[in-house]
Amino acid sequence: MASGDRPKLAVEQRPERGSRAARRLRREGYVPGVVYGGTNGDCTPFKVGTRDLRAALLGGSAVLDLSVAGATELPVIVKDQQHHPVRDEIVHIDLLEVRLDEKIQSTVAVELEGVEEAPGAKEGGVLEHVTRELNIEALPTDIPERIVVDVSGMEAAATMHLSEIAEPAGVTFLDDPEETIIATITVPTEIVEPEVEEETELVGEEGEPVEGEEVPEGEAPAAEAPAEGEGGGEPSEGGGEES
Repeated sequence: MASGDRPKLAVEQRPERGSRAARRLRREGYVPGVVYGGTNGDCTPFKVGTRDLRAALLGGSAVLDLSVAGATELPVIVKDQQHHPVRDEIVHIDLLEVRLDEKIQSTVAVELEGVEEAPGAKEGGVLEHVTRELNIEALPTDIPERIVVDVSGMEAAATMHLSEIAEPAGVTFLDDPEETIIATITVPTEIVEPEVEEETELVGEEGEPVEGEEVPEGEAPAAEAPAEGEGGGEPSEGGGEES
């Protein structure tokens, strides 16, 4: 991208320091930041309007032309940015001055496309985005805003490695191409619970232990009723002791 086409960002010097001053700046509509680099390796604190920063970052370029307090523009890239945990707003940003004729190492976000068209996903598989950032080396002007990966051809139980992704022009991947997994599709497996055999109590029809069952210690066995006609029957009619 030519110099005239790169997003421009004008910022003000920031004499205020500390977390209390940073909170006040945010309430006033500013984002605190620091630019690193330069011939002396210095760092310069600055503040920038929230809307101006958002517009520059959405400009579609990894390199910004930064002007601090009206000074000469210098090419910078985003070194780091911190977001609010709930609102996802940028609360602090670090920029790095670069030379346009020297390659640098950076990180680039990975974006997946074609997720819903993937055959494995259509069959009920779950697509997992494993690697969300890649380490690269390139000239500042060749650093892409993001790397888009097409996963529309992934089958069930498939794994896509970095080795299957073509490097953008002027970009060298620094991650291990065979070890770095971009995405996977896993097929949910049904959990089959083991069958549990029901234990049956060995009890007869009348609730009596069946033959061969031990009688608990300390309990006398139940007495059997005498058969009709055997001794121990009922006394005879008018039975009393003879005088």
